[in-house]
Amino acid sequence: MTIQNHSRIALKLPRKIQTMKTRLAALPLLAASLFAPVIHAADKPAAAFAPKPSLTVTVIQPQRMDIPLSVAANGSITAWQEASVGSEAQGYRLAEVRVNVGDTVKKGQVLAVFSADMAEAELAQGKAAIAEAEANLAAATADAQRARDLQSNGALSAQQINQYLTAEKTAKARLDVQKAAAHALQIRLNQTKVLAADDGIISARNATVGAVTPAGQELFRLIRQGRLEWRAEVAASDLAAIRPGQRVRITPAGGSVIEGKVRMVAPTVDTATRNGLVYVDLPKTGVAKAGMFARGEFAIGGSSAFTLPQTAVLLRDGYSYVFLVHPDNKVRQLKVAVGRRLGDRIEITTALDANGRYVAAGGGFLSDGDLVRVVPAPTR
Repeated sequence: MTIQNHSRIALKLPRKIQTMKTRLAALPLLAASLFAPVIHAADKPAAAFAPKPSLTVTVIQPQRMDIPLSVAANGSITAWQEASVGSEAQGYRLAEVRVNVGDTVKKGQVLAVFSADMAEAELAQGKAAIAEAEANLAAATADAQRARDLQSNGALSAQQINQYLTAEKTAKARLDVQKAAAHALQIRLNQTKVLAADDGIISARNATVGAVTPAGQELFRLIRQGRLEWRAEVAASDLAAIRPGQRVRITPAGGSVIEGKVRMVAPTVDTATRNGLVYVDLPKTGVAKAGMFARGEFAIGGSSAFTLPQTAVLLRDGYSYVFLVHPDNKVRQLKVAVGRRLGDRIEITTALDANGRYVAAGGGFLSDGDLVRVVPAPTR
């Protein structure tokens, strides 16, 4: 190798070393440029990774309301009183029936008529007997008067006079007997007409045209004055709170609500059921029918309590829950006890924060600790 070649090699080595140094110096800058986006991303605000709300909800606060206190009971609707209208005539044939079940009748109205031929004939015979007795009495009275006139002059003996006077008394007694018999026959004739014992509604009919009924057989059953009552079975522990005159809301099976009034509380309690009967007068609305089953509530006062809408109360596993919204918009599931209901609101008997915010609806989609987005309630 010549000296000239050695010189060329010596000149090239420093250049390569300088190039490598330059490249090595650039490596940190390249690394910094590569990692710069990562560091920048790490320096971004944590909000970019904040959890999203689970649900958008509206919130409400508990509202204090006056809720009426009531006692619930079950019972049957029955007639206030029933009258049994039967046959008083013996052995007469039923000729006519003028009413049917459901008819409204007045006291003294003719319900049915028996054949009166026999009764009329017997009465005519009785009147003839009266006429005969009156004639006999007139003759006996005349004889007795003559005997009295002749008593002073001795024309008649005392025995004869007594006979005339006795005959007069006997004739008068026979006339009274015939009049009494005729009166009885008149009563029998009147009994051929079956009359309503009171104003009311016919609830049952056993009368059949052409039948010969014995005396005392029931022909009709009458709801007196058309009055119905609800006989409520109330627990003995609640009877003390019920007083005559209290209002009662009654719902017959399949019917609309009617309002009644307590007439009387039974003085005894059934030893088997420990329930007492409460008699409630019902209005003549035509909605209730005798024999119906009905439920009712006795209004016994009221009390103040916190309430929430029923939509705010969630039922899970047999328990009631509400969701309290904290200031950070996270919800807390609270177990509560519920009481009475008033319209679309329900009483919360568990202590509540009067100023707390509770989820108004949609709690079924939430769990304890969820984040929610709170929006104002829509205006109506």
